[in-house]
Amino acid sequence: MKVTKHNKLKDEFFKSLNAEWAISPEIGDYIQGDVVTISQEEADAYYEAANTLYIMFTEAGDYVLENDMLEEMGINPNLTELIKYTWDNDNHWHLYGRFDFAGGVDGEQIKLIEFNADTATSLPECAVFQWAHLKDNGFNNESQFNSIFENLVHNFKILRQMNPDKEPNILFTHMDSDEDKANVELMSQAAVEAGFDVEFRFLPEITFSDDESEGGVWVDYGEDRHRRFDFWFKLLPWEFLAEDEPELIELLTSIAKNEQCVILNPAYTMLFQSKVILKVLWDLFPEHPLLLKTTTEKPEGIKYVEKVIFGREGANVSIRDENDEVMEEQVGEYESPTIFQEYVELSTDNGQSYQAGVFFIGEGAGLGFRRGTKIMNDTAEFVSHYISEDE
Repeated sequence: MKVTKHNKLKDEFFKSLNAEWAISPEIGDYIQGDVVTISQEEADAYYEAANTLYIMFTEAGDYVLENDMLEEMGINPNLTELIKYTWDNDNHWHLYGRFDFAGGVDGEQIKLIEFNADTATSLPECAVFQWAHLKDNGFNNESQFNSIFENLVHNFKILRQMNPDKEPNILFTHMDSDEDKANVELMSQAAVEAGFDVEFRFLPEITFSDDESEGGVWVDYGEDRHRRFDFWFKLLPWEFLAEDEPELIELLTSIAKNEQCVILNPAYTMLFQSKVILKVLWDLFPEHPLLLKTTTEKPEGIKYVEKVIFGREGANVSIRDENDEVMEEQVGEYESPTIFQEYVELSTDNGQSYQAGVFFIGEGAGLGFRRGTKIMNDTAEFVSHYISEDE
């Protein structure tokens, strides 16, 4: 693969966007100056892979629900009703997600690693930082696979069209993290361009009610001032809420079924978030070129990856060789059943591994690369890409 060195974005750029988190000592040398050069054909292949896989995921979701497989998926039973309701009602629109891929360059077959369907991050890096990075280094910054912001605006407009009876106001919530805040702020800017009125609140600052007439998602401003929001976007994983806030899940189920609020991303993204879906996909589409063989039983005689079904940022992942010896391992605190996925090498340059992330926002919408070891964790670096006509 072709990786060239260029100047990094200056600290002043990040400060101008209130994005100091991206250059903080805690996050290290995260936003790199290097650029991965790909061809238009390779960019098109990433786009088509995302589109093809999303259709396959929806077919797999249908299969899971038709065959009552939510328990096999490891999904908390208190989400069952909400998942089924949102799956059956199109106005609960899936705003965005991110596919993680191996391959895609130098003739390597694209292979799906997993789909971050619920609370995908790295939106600012892919949508804004790499665009500015190319411009700052004299590239044509239009020469990249990056329509993330435009697609978000379009998807928010679709959300309005699918909910014509609702006020275009949306409440955004995230955990107390500068990185999460940056992702949510970009989402909110897209919502504003689509005609939404937006507001931010942390979870403890929100009131949830399942009252038949006055139920919904509320913010209390004091002095008898309060407001109900018809849309709520939460950068909070559904599995965390199901485990830590079971009473809230019960309220949200009633709120959704009473059509008092549309919750984003919808609960049915748990069907895609559970890594058991990778086994379902393999069972439904065996030997599909975009897939890696995945099972719930330990394989023999092949290199494989073992990972928990609800892990994040590379935690609780182990790569093992044909003799079941550990090649690389990342410990973590997640406790859930595991799946076993056929191992495939990531693209490499100068001894470093590269993983492609492709956002799906109604269609394949943008590409970014993370660089690190064989297991991409929270120390991985972000690397821009450029589409060259000469490749």
